[in-house]
Amino acid sequence: MGHQAIAPGKIGVVTGAALGIGRAFARRFVQEGMKVALLDIDAEHLNEARTEIGGDTDGILCDVAEIEALEHARDRIARTFGGAPSVLVNNAVTRIGRGLDAPLADWRRAIDINVMGVVNGVRAFLPSMKDQGDPGLIINAGSKQGITNPPGHPVYNMAKSAVKTYTECLQHELRQDPACQVSAHLLVPGWTTTGLNDPKPGAWMPDQVVGYMLDALERHSFYVICPDGEVTEKMDHARIAWAAGDIVEDRPPLSRWHPEWQETYARQERR
Repeated sequence: MGHQAIAPGKIGVVTGAALGIGRAFARRFVQEGMKVALLDIDAEHLNEARTEIGGDTDGILCDVAEIEALEHARDRIARTFGGAPSVLVNNAVTRIGRGLDAPLADWRRAIDINVMGVVNGVRAFLPSMKDQGDPGLIINAGSKQGITNPPGHPVYNMAKSAVKTYTECLQHELRQDPACQVSAHLLVPGWTTTGLNDPKPGAWMPDQVVGYMLDALERHSFYVICPDGEVTEKMDHARIAWAAGDIVEDRPPLSRWHPEWQETYARQERR
């Protein structure tokens, strides 16, 4: 049995739907008989996605950093499909900006898309999803980088850490309302072939990530931490536990990459 929100005739909304994991979600929802709105800022690849997926779909150009754009999409979806979504996938992302000295414009754009894009999506769609009184899902795309915080991309790491915190708070609030049938979930992909990148050995394909997510929903999982061809569930658990241990053990931040702690961590991961 799949989740009740994913069923023929239901409506799915996917942001960042033109490529990668977003397109894979849209494809799977169409295969399940759903009506699907694909939202993206890239017109060319959005049209390609609709052509490839087929089914009862609508492609909507949308910058998730703008709440007005998502409100427009919500109203258009209601007119086109006759109701509110049962599933919202906040997947739109940018990797703009790199180091701590990245231009402030890159920092702002990354936060606007990766964080406020999620907040805007929930603000736009959640009220009508709740009002339907039916089972619903909000799936927010996080990242392992937002949990273990590896060096090299603080702009992205910080944004995805914020998505984790926001989604935890969102799910807590939703479960406080006994009448609410909408739940929130944090999808944390592993190494995945996304965008226009060529597949590489060890990297999962987007369809694998979506399949893993949907299987996790049957277990009512909130944290959906995907493995891949190189990193096992056991390795993920060790890395996440070590990151939390930096606080409780009073180690240096990011001690997994600290010369004095690297071998200690490596021994733990090998256990």
